[in-house]
Amino acid sequence: MATQGKQFPPQRQERQPGKEYVMDPTPQAISHEYRPANKLHGRVALVTGGDSGIGRAVCYCYALEGATVCFTYVKGQEDKDAMDTLHIIEQAKTSDARAPLAIPADLGYDEHCKRVVEEVVNTYGRIDILVNNAAEQYKARSMEEIDEERIERVFRTNIFAQFFTVRQALKYMKEGSSIICSTSVVAYKGSPKLIDYAATKGAIVAFVRSLALHLVDRGIRVNGVAPGPIWTPLIPASFSPEECANFGSEVPMNRAGQAHEVAPAYVFLACPADSSYITGQVMHVNGGVIANS
Repeated sequence: MATQGKQFPPQRQERQPGKEYVMDPTPQAISHEYRPANKLHGRVALVTGGDSGIGRAVCYCYALEGATVCFTYVKGQEDKDAMDTLHIIEQAKTSDARAPLAIPADLGYDEHCKRVVEEVVNTYGRIDILVNNAAEQYKARSMEEIDEERIERVFRTNIFAQFFTVRQALKYMKEGSSIICSTSVVAYKGSPKLIDYAATKGAIVAFVRSLALHLVDRGIRVNGVAPGPIWTPLIPASFSPEECANFGSEVPMNRAGQAHEVAPAYVFLACPADSSYITGQVMHVNGGVIANS
């Protein structure tokens, strides 16, 4: 437990993207107050980076709402988290949904995204909901630390992967489908320690707005979610133990959010009954930060 006014116990993981099962406390993907209403019955959803954090919570809620769920993860680094998420989905899914699927992939390359999308379509026949959620981040004390190799890696994971996955998935998405992209509050307020990460998240906002206009005539809606400080494996894998201990204390609610507090936004944006007149927008789930639009 956190002590002496700290948000969390000090902790540190030395490798991206981080492991959820070793965090203290474990992030909360499940809320027992959530009440499903069959909002995604019969739909097939692909969630990138769905093994942990916000992605896991989205997979869980989608399964509760009747969707068949598949997700991607990083092989080797996220194997246990992926298996845990598969179990969570299996327990949550409705009786008429098909078995979930976990696909290992490095999404920074078009051919890998093509393979993932084709595996989903070959297994389930289509994709109705695409959630672009996979991301990584690294803290930098100065611009000099952000070299060419790092910039390419962060952009490949955070924004190239979204382009590649969308262009592959669109071959199979039909009118009424939904694309949801995870951006961040730092796209709007900036971050002195996460300059390259914030730049990718700003690019995602422009991607959402432009792609929504591009696809509006096809009846495919595109929206984003911009979380604030959420307790996920990215945090101990990015920040010092002291920064982890105080994580989330800077927002008006004076605490970090949990993944289950973000996931309903993804349900809302995926459900035509809730959001049929919404496209090109970003929902802010950030503990009270006023973000410029």
